[in-house]
Amino acid sequence: MASPGYGKRSAPGQLPRGKDDFAHLPRREASIAAYLDRLPDGADISVKTLAKVLPDYGQCALGTALRRLSEAGHLRRGREHLTGDGSPRWVTRTYFSRTARDDAWWAAFLAGERSRSGTGPEAAQEPEPDPEPGAAPRPGGVRPRSRAYGVLAGLGRTDPRLTLSAADCARLAEPAGRWLERGATERQLVHALTAGLPAEVHHPAALVHRRLTDKLPPVPVPVPVPVREAAALRIAECTVCGAPGRPEALPGGLCRDCRGVPPPRPTGPTAAEIRARVDRLRAAAREPERSRT
Repeated sequence: MASPGYGKRSAPGQLPRGKDDFAHLPRREASIAAYLDRLPDGADISVKTLAKVLPDYGQCALGTALRRLSEAGHLRRGREHLTGDGSPRWVTRTYFSRTARDDAWWAAFLAGERSRSGTGPEAAQEPEPDPEPGAAPRPGGVRPRSRAYGVLAGLGRTDPRLTLSAADCARLAEPAGRWLERGATERQLVHALTAGLPAEVHHPAALVHRRLTDKLPPVPVPVPVPVREAAALRIAECTVCGAPGRPEALPGGLCRDCRGVPPPRPTGPTAAEIRARVDRLRAAAREPERSRT
């Protein structure tokens, strides 16, 4: 394990483990990635430590493997500013994801944002709101029904003794809707209406109305909203040399030098061209003096 605050950190929103998690990687990188994936958070995954526990690979081979894992989107390295323990400090962390992520996802994660891309579940569709009293019919002449109406209409399938007519459901939809407004789920509402029924129910609508009134849950007490913690302050680092930089400047988690990209060529004049131009300007300035003499 690494020192407290350092070491491996698992990226959020990963897919469950599967036998083909690292099938797209070379054999050596896939083996090392599978080992890293099973390590607990806080484990020391520096090259020196990995070389001690994985004797089949030397430090050079492990460094190359970590670089390729970074390029494949499984690994990023960065520094995070910790303030919670009363002594602010910077710690170096290595974030690992068995689910490969692109540069945009890692950039958003290191910036403390919630990524909208990746392999997480799709956003759940919000249910259609209950219709207001007196709402206009839908196209086709069918009047929209509320959730409470649907629960009442399905009581007969749960217990035939509580089979209600359409008129009963429409009349009882308003008191049943109060249950849903106070936080009760549809399952809780069905249980409250069907539990402990007598052997024979002569007036289902009257019994349902009585239970809806007598068992109405209280108005829920507002729960204090917790104070949202500030987003973590993180700085991305090159996976190979540790050079800091903005995530967009470290594609694949690597800096320009570690990617082997030559520095950009200067677009302005060279030093020799500047000196030559200065000499010409000086010579032109001395010409009027020579002509006067």
